[in-house]
Amino acid sequence: MILLVGLGNPGKEYAQTRHNAGFMAVDEIVHRYLFSPFKSKFKGQIAEGAIEGEKVMILKPETYMNLSGESVLSVCSFYKIPIQNVVVFHDDMDLDVGRIKVKRGGGSGGHNGLKSIDAHLGNNYVRVRIGVSKPKTKEEVVNWVLSSFSQADKKTLEKTFEGIAKYVPLVVKGDLENFLNKLVIELKD
Repeated sequence: MILLVGLGNPGKEYAQTRHNAGFMAVDEIVHRYLFSPFKSKFKGQIAEGAIEGEKVMILKPETYMNLSGESVLSVCSFYKIPIQNVVVFHDDMDLDVGRIKVKRGGGSGGHNGLKSIDAHLGNNYVRVRIGVSKPKTKEEVVNWVLSSFSQADKKTLEKTFEGIAKYVPLVVKGDLENFLNKLVIELKD
């Protein structure tokens, strides 16, 4: 079984903010592959489905970003999902809007959601980094990640999320390089 985790903050006030790019990505996957409706469980919202014959769970932790690991650990423990079968979709200020990077393991890059998951489960999971650009100064970071996207950025991100959903079967199969290559080509058009 594969667990896809979208990071974000619960609540309507955060729904379209930069920090919720992970939620937006997994919402598109749930929609595209006709997963079950989300249910409240494991300190989060969870949906079940299949992608190319592989059983997949999708989790949106509702613990707020800095406690995301609690929710992820609960799901992994209950379903006996090994950490190497976890894929986390999250916002990344070091990447411009419309840019994506993917890798297994590594540091948190200062992202509180990743820090929490690392603390609870270790870091041997796949990270799909979704670019949200960065503010001009460090003092603006908190307001920046909790701000909404411009109309132009929203259009770019719609295409990004559609591409992620289209090629997520490659992630489920562990073919991260092909996923990224196809996504980059798709986003250039």
